[in-house]
Amino acid sequence: MQRRQFLAGLGALGVARFVPAAELRGPDVIFVPTPNEIVDTMLKLAGVTKADTVYDLGCGDGRIVITAAQKYGARGVGVDIDPDRVAEATENVQKAGVASRVKIVRGDLFATDISPATVVTLYLLTELNLKLRPKLLRDLKPGTRVVSHAFSMGDWKPERTAEVSGTNVYLWRIPERKS
Repeated sequence: MQRRQFLAGLGALGVARFVPAAELRGPDVIFVPTPNEIVDTMLKLAGVTKADTVYDLGCGDGRIVITAAQKYGARGVGVDIDPDRVAEATENVQKAGVASRVKIVRGDLFATDISPATVVTLYLLTELNLKLRPKLLRDLKPGTRVVSHAFSMGDWKPERTAEVSGTNVYLWRIPERKS
C-alpha cells in the first residue's frame, strides 16, 4: 500500500515517468552541496512562488526543493541517480516536514519526465548542461525558468546573472516555440 500511495503522490506532482533503478548508470558528477546563500539566490532569481513546481536535477541532499517548499510554498521534485543521495534527500524532506509538497525520485535526469516543471534548478558541469539543453528546450513549456549554479549553457545567453560569494548564478527562460 505504501508504494501505491507514493506512486499516487508522484502522479499528483506530475511525475509521469521515471527509469527503474535497475536500468540506471552511475552519477555524472560528484555530490557537492550548493551553499544555502546560493540556494536562496537561485530561487529568488527564478521568482519562485507557491504556484511553482521546482525540479532539481541532480538534487543531492534535497536542499533546493526543500527550501522552495519551506520559503515559497512551492511543490518540488528532486531527481538523483545516486541511491545514497536519494535516501539522504528523502530523510531530509521528512525532517523538514515538507513531504506533502516535495518528492525525491531516483532517476536519470536525461530520461526523467520534467515537463510538469515551471522551474528547473541545476548544479552540473557546463558539458552536462549542454547535453541537457536540448531536453530542456524540447520538454519544458515556454516561460519555464532554468537556473544554474556556477555553470553556463554555452552560447545560450542567460536572461539574468547574479554573483554570490564569487560564484555566478544563471537564469534562462524557455522561449516560445517557432512554428
